[in-house]
Amino acid sequence: MGNDFLKKERYSIEDLLEIMSLLRSENGCPWDREQTHESIRKNFIEETYEAVEAIDLGDPKMLREELGDVLLQVVFHTQMEKEKGNFDFDDVCDEICKKLVVRHPHIFGEENIGRAEDVADRWEEIKKETKGQKTGSETLRAVPKQLPALMRSAKLQQRAEKSGGYHFDIAWSLRKLDEEVSELREAIVSNNALRCGEEIGDLLFSAVYAARTLDLEPEECLTASSEKFIRRFAAAEEIAAEEGRILSDYRGEELSALWQKAKEKTNQKRG
Repeated sequence: MGNDFLKKERYSIEDLLEIMSLLRSENGCPWDREQTHESIRKNFIEETYEAVEAIDLGDPKMLREELGDVLLQVVFHTQMEKEKGNFDFDDVCDEICKKLVVRHPHIFGEENIGRAEDVADRWEEIKKETKGQKTGSETLRAVPKQLPALMRSAKLQQRAEKSGGYHFDIAWSLRKLDEEVSELREAIVSNNALRCGEEIGDLLFSAVYAARTLDLEPEECLTASSEKFIRRFAAAEEIAAEEGRILSDYRGEELSALWQKAKEKTNQKRG
């Protein structure tokens, strides 16, 4: 590779494509040559989440690096398909450009759309038309199963609403939550593990809808609660250490009291 590739002070997308081609070539990197779509599938997911972390942190330098890692995944998968003769990077660029033009008729056509909300609605309409989706259920089935469950359930509910078959207020969603909790209690009493799993799923699905009726993003809500849990767990460990104990020493009501102290402690720090 050193004899064929010219090192530069600054590289372009063409250089990245050439590097990936070299890495996958007969005399390239043994690891890169062995990879398949399936073997690096997880890497794609991880790199995307790391880019999201950079966004959440508001760190431009980190975001630049992580977007590069995401782009590498795109180029990697594309090179595999180029080797099979299916498509190349230009084809990928061509398809997304055409999609953007078609789905922005107010920019590249004669339609007049002024509000961002209307643009989003029109995008979904055109998407439905181009994919040949004629019914609401077809749009639901098109939501990838590979999405995180909270994100997928929220998207399913959103599409159901746009189809006109699933739109309720916060009062209804709260009643639904109470109903699902009651059904879960019944399932627990019946000692039916399969039914318990089903009712917990229904409860989570209803909680997602309750969040959405309040214009909240369920994924973000749960992320915030997870961070809160970490803070309270650390506070509980600190309190236990101050009492000369470890967390496993606590049981029952005593453990509940410890967590209440941890809650109060973390609330004081935030206040």
